[in-house]
Amino acid sequence: MTASRPTVTADTIRAEFAARFGHEPRGLWSAPGRVNLIGEHTDYNDGYVFPFAINRRTLIGLTLRDDNVLRVASAHAPEAVQISLDELSPENLAGWSAYPLGVAWALGQFGARLGSLPGADIYIDSEVPIGAGLSSSAAIECAVAVALNDVWHLDLDRRTLAKVGQLAENRAVGAPTGIMDQSASLLGEADAGVFLDCRTLDADVIPLGFDAAGLELLIIDTTVSHSHATGGYAARRASCEAGSAAMGVPALRDLHERDLPRAAELLDAETFRRVRHVVTENQRVLDTVRTLREHGPRAIGALLDASHVSMRDDFEISCAELDLAVETAKAAGAIGARMTGGGFGGAAIALVPHELVAPISAAVEQAFADAGYAAPTLFTVRAAAGATREL
Repeated sequence: MTASRPTVTADTIRAEFAARFGHEPRGLWSAPGRVNLIGEHTDYNDGYVFPFAINRRTLIGLTLRDDNVLRVASAHAPEAVQISLDELSPENLAGWSAYPLGVAWALGQFGARLGSLPGADIYIDSEVPIGAGLSSSAAIECAVAVALNDVWHLDLDRRTLAKVGQLAENRAVGAPTGIMDQSASLLGEADAGVFLDCRTLDADVIPLGFDAAGLELLIIDTTVSHSHATGGYAARRASCEAGSAAMGVPALRDLHERDLPRAAELLDAETFRRVRHVVTENQRVLDTVRTLREHGPRAIGALLDASHVSMRDDFEISCAELDLAVETAKAAGAIGARMTGGGFGGAAIALVPHELVAPISAAVEQAFADAGYAAPTLFTVRAAAGATREL
């Protein structure tokens, strides 16, 4: 199984922070990436999702300043970016720094009086793979959100901070994503998934029981990079909005499988397929939560498989590498597999018996080599706790 990015430690952050800014950080915070077990492209349709936070985290070091300047630096960028708090606006933000600086701006939209608050030096490093569909962006946003919430004494609760992160992603970054990623990163718990109603933001923590069942969740990062700020994601969201408008409902969440025959009559073929994915995916989320509670994780494989087929055929967000990863993992003994994340690249997940992790990984690597694809990155993840202050 191929290795992924090395673990980022508190010592790493301290040393790099000092190298960039010339002084020590006063505090360290972290937030996890997430994997979505099931429920793709349902979040911005007011639907249901079932992600969990993973044991791969983004860490930040932060020290307040004596002026109103925010200065951010990253292990992935050569130079720091700085801006005064009173100049923060989506129009003034671009590139990687739009993620952390967008959070500061969004906190202002939720009541923070940016004109009277101190600035900060912030250094960011991450062990969440970028572009793999594991929400490296939300991990940055949530780490910065909990840190600024702490040092600015804003007392915003976790659900509000999720809205802050989503607003930053939508307005500052320009990616029309829902609230799932930030909710998972903020609300996650060890060995549990977050069953989230994206309309009400009600969240139930559901035990996964993977360890007890002898299962691992294998991530297969195809290394085909994707971006939510590009047109494919926005086009899918526009199709969903058109479908709900034509069906006369506030959101696709309000449709059920019994409504699909009428949808087929009213909608063009492409819009109908988009709608059918969301409607059936919402039901698969509900069925997965029920199946976990009643029968345990070894019984959810068929739901994972059906989710991938729906994303491949109805929502059309898979790619050849993701399809190969899913089919190879299943043929080699995975209980179930699907692409995860926004699509157009990124990662697939496979629910795998512990003893089959190595042979399934080898089979996927061989299949990619035989197809002439770039080597995938494979690793297992565990459900982990959400964003927190480390030091």
